[in-house]
Amino acid sequence: MVQLVSKLPEVGTTIFTVMSQLANQHQAINLSQGFPDYPCHPNLTAALAEATNAGHNQYAPMTGVPVLRAAISQKLSLQHGISVNPDTEITITAGATQAIFTVIATVLHAGDEAIIIEPAYDSYAPAVIAQGAVVKRVELSAPSYQIDWSLVEQSISNKTKLLIINNPNNPATTNFSSEDLNQLAMIAEKHDLLVLADEVYEHLVHDDAKHHSVLSHEALRSRSFAIYSFGKTFHATGWKMGYCVAPAALMAEFRKIHQYLVFSVHTPSQYALAKHLEEPAHWKGLASFFAERRRLLADGLNKAGFELIPGQGTYFQLAKYTQIQPQMSDVAFSEWLTKEIGVACIPISAFYASGKDDQVVRFCFAKELATLDKANERLLKLA
Repeated sequence: MVQLVSKLPEVGTTIFTVMSQLANQHQAINLSQGFPDYPCHPNLTAALAEATNAGHNQYAPMTGVPVLRAAISQKLSLQHGISVNPDTEITITAGATQAIFTVIATVLHAGDEAIIIEPAYDSYAPAVIAQGAVVKRVELSAPSYQIDWSLVEQSISNKTKLLIINNPNNPATTNFSSEDLNQLAMIAEKHDLLVLADEVYEHLVHDDAKHHSVLSHEALRSRSFAIYSFGKTFHATGWKMGYCVAPAALMAEFRKIHQYLVFSVHTPSQYALAKHLEEPAHWKGLASFFAERRRLLADGLNKAGFELIPGQGTYFQLAKYTQIQPQMSDVAFSEWLTKEIGVACIPISAFYASGKDDQVVRFCFAKELATLDKANERLLKLA
């Protein structure tokens, strides 16, 4: 038998799969995985059918259909007041995760280093390791999860090539301030680093806060790859549609990898998304759309005895459970809550390579109001 040497020998089944399977097994309400249980906008699905029926069913251009890249450029102009060339600075991808992997594969060579700020989305480190590169981790702590930029800078060596950020952060639910961007820019310029900015939750910021994008910061824009997700923005995670924005020189290198990784992505979806972007209200109203869901889940968690950690962005709520089960690890508590109470969550320790356990769990409120009501009824058993 041929022996294959794994590039990712320590990678197993993700915590998302584990908890979703456990939820299914125990008929629990799944507030663990970050996907909606409500339909996307009927105009979007109608536009998809229209594009299919119009014959847009063959390969799209490698960079994405021009009408969608133009629509994204117009959106960025309206959103940030910036000019982005749709021909040389935007590429449509098969979701944000593919874009993230492509950036990492483009930038890193064997022996290079990339800095990841934890708790971190679980696709970053494996993509770095698959290139033969080294992950350098900077850990944040509950309850603030604020970045100590001096610790970030201390992690840099002459092998460091890439700094990966997630803003707003999943799972920490924090949102960069303008000073955070200034600190990031200072470090990136001083050490000549490229930046991968995962901004898929750009529109999911709370309490009238502003999302500070690397694209709106002149010094960062010149050295950053910014990643976005139509799945997160338009409640269509199963479409796996995203895009990358970067300066022309960086994008040219990104496309060299992209063309051999997927070449192009689903054509009718691109036409549908372009049409949907014609109405800015479809993305401008997301914060208010989620506000009621966020409040509803927060009320239920408070009544159940959780201590909520205030969130600034994403569609997740973090909560400490020490008043309910003070002796349990976050993994044990998540399993117990799923089996005994019938509500599934995610342990935050899963987002740290070290397994750092602050006894905090994550709940998703991107759900139907009826789903959240039902979850709250079950959580009241804890009160």
